[in-house]
Amino acid sequence: MANPASAADTAARQQIVARTDAKGDVRIAVTIRGTGPLVVLVPSLGRGGADFDDLATRLAAAGYEAAAIDPRGVGDSTGPMEGVTLADYAADVASVARALSPKPAVLVGHAFGNRVARATAAAHPGDVSALVLLAAGGQVAPAPDVSKALRDVFDTALSPDQHLAAVQKAFFAPGADPTVWLSGWYPAVMRAQGAALRATGTETWVGAGQADILVVQAEDDLVAPPANAEALAKAYPDRVKVVLLPHAGHAMLPEQPKAIADIVIGFLSHREASR
Repeated sequence: MANPASAADTAARQQIVARTDAKGDVRIAVTIRGTGPLVVLVPSLGRGGADFDDLATRLAAAGYEAAAIDPRGVGDSTGPMEGVTLADYAADVASVARALSPKPAVLVGHAFGNRVARATAAAHPGDVSALVLLAAGGQVAPAPDVSKALRDVFDTALSPDQHLAAVQKAFFAPGADPTVWLSGWYPAVMRAQGAALRATGTETWVGAGQADILVVQAEDDLVAPPANAEALAKAYPDRVKVVLLPHAGHAMLPEQPKAIADIVIGFLSHREASR
């Protein structure tokens, strides 16, 4: 069972998880907070593990070990960026889970990270006990203007005002403050992840193996609209539960940090209590 931690126990510490496979050397930087059952946090497209700072701190305070991954190309994380598939990103996540705990981990994947989390559960079921999917897109496409806004957030040629407008449209609910995500965008990482996704068959990851899944669906998410969560729950009714999150868009984490933490910690606590 998870035991609440003191404030000192939630301080961040860094670790590098290294491995070598047929495509080359990989080093994944992980920011870890707390001790207890392991929760691995996988970030959104072209973004880093810092997006999870608030959630990781709350998880650590609740008695969990929260490990936020920087994907290849972010911070100190390195590895081949060409000729890879979603399976390679999944192997990165699985290697972190194995390095940090002998027991299977719960994975929390945000947006693109939701696809990586599902791919990890499908390919490495022994390393994953359950999934929490924040912005569980991948089956129902966004509207064309929303897709353009998503691409535009990585366009370094845009003016600051144009960039902010794109961030607002793609990621934030009406009335939310998009300036909290003015930075933290990694265009080269986005391009590599996008190519990996296009090189991967959807059937290899969409069902997440046999893992239990909690989908946190933001009601104002235009990039991963609610039809995605509905499709997943309809396809796997015995394994998928959906919780709606009001007043949040695709960014979700900076918009409703406490609500998300309460949902995730409640899910983890229920799983522990039922064992």
